[in-house]
Amino acid sequence: MTVLHLADEGEAADLAAFLSRLLHYDRGAAVRLQAAGTALAVFGRPPSFEVLAIRAARLAKPYEDGLDVTLDVTVSAGELLETVDEAAATATAPGAVTGPPWAGVLPPRGGWRAEKGLPAPDELRAMVAAAVGEFRRRSEELAPESRVRTELDRIGRDIWSRTVGDTGLPVRAVHAAQSLGFLRAAGAPADLALLSSGAWLRLRTPYGSIAVRRTGPGLGMPSLSVRRQHP
Repeated sequence: MTVLHLADEGEAADLAAFLSRLLHYDRGAAVRLQAAGTALAVFGRPPSFEVLAIRAARLAKPYEDGLDVTLDVTVSAGELLETVDEAAATATAPGAVTGPPWAGVLPPRGGWRAEKGLPAPDELRAMVAAAVGEFRRRSEELAPESRVRTELDRIGRDIWSRTVGDTGLPVRAVHAAQSLGFLRAAGAPADLALLSSGAWLRLRTPYGSIAVRRTGPGLGMPSLSVRRQHP
């Protein structure tokens, strides 16, 4: 097992909070860890949102004391959470697990460019609140015999697949950012950014990122080109 020395107690607490939120949506969640130098990236996919969540953390010292090696492994989120020691600012990467399909396809590391049209944080939070309210209202309007999973899923797809203005970013990505603690009220408008690279869109905040692929019909995007990796 590999011990990761995080930069401070705050980094350890934020990592633990991120893992806890992922486990709230999927008790069997897996995460992919990538570490190089003093940077750690933790990738997860909460099934309720169909997005890729990325939490970056700072390490106190270069991984493996600066040797020319990197960490790249898919592990159980629950087992990783159990090893986080906030007081010591450490975490231990548990044994590797067979990665889910999403863990083999990650967004590109570079080539990101800024996109225009992203509303201010308060507007984004209001958009999510309105969508949640609409889902609740439309669900309650259904006749009891029609309030089944397929119908609720249909309503959810209709609401959460809508885009944020003309950005192409689905509202579910913003909902995921808020639910995972990435879209905090204390953030300033300048702290948020919408980036694109190929067929990927990424909502970046100081606390983490949400990435989605623009592969739906009618979007006019080029064929998908991502780096495929082995978990």
